[in-house]
Amino acid sequence: MSQIAQLSEAEIEERFHIAGRIPIQFMLLSFAKERDSFALQFNAGKESFLTTLLAVEPASGRLVFDCSGSSETNRRLLTSERTVFVGRPGGIQVQFSSGPAREINYEGGKAFAVDLPKTLVRLQRREYFRIETPRVKPLQCIASRPGSAALNLSAHDISVSGIGLSVASLPEGLQLGDELPSCRCKLPDDTNELSFAASVHHMTELEARSGSRHWRIGLAFKNLPAGAENRIQRYIARIERERHELS
Repeated sequence: MSQIAQLSEAEIEERFHIAGRIPIQFMLLSFAKERDSFALQFNAGKESFLTTLLAVEPASGRLVFDCSGSSETNRRLLTSERTVFVGRPGGIQVQFSSGPAREINYEGGKAFAVDLPKTLVRLQRREYFRIETPRVKPLQCIASRPGSAALNLSAHDISVSGIGLSVASLPEGLQLGDELPSCRCKLPDDTNELSFAASVHHMTELEARSGSRHWRIGLAFKNLPAGAENRIQRYIARIERERHELS
């Protein structure tokens, strides 16, 4: 059973519902850009197939996604009154629902579309807000390793609980659970470097739509001081504000 399924409707509403046209469009655009996979559930949850979000079209108010490989499954989807999307982009559980799907032509091929959802449930790890960092001039994280060369890797996301790093191949000798006692990262517009200790929380291999593969390395902060948490929260708030202004 998923974490969301174990919560009451009131708990979900209070803690994890995201509402508002711009925040929801922003998140869905990010999922579509990354070609994140979602399980599409329909016919009262009795049927499902794996799909990929293709586009978010604010002007028409619709979300475009891939068809199933089965023409019969596609036909049955069109008879369902409700659609539910469940996925784990970036390892964070996301769920949203919409009305019936309709078949459309998208970039010369067949696809489906539903109305953009009015709410979205995003269940954070440890209930900390995690945000993807900018792709242009990404944050650089330098981590010292006892007996090994220091790592200099680009950040993918950050929260007050940890930082996610992207790398084409795993650094030699890096293991799950490794302790990194001396790490640092320079946050934009921050006077001093952010210094912290961390441990390797996960190492996940991912495959892009093109077939290329890369790795995501998650570092969990160790005893991060309150001052450092506040600096990270200010950085997250600034990135969110700038992105909403551009939406």
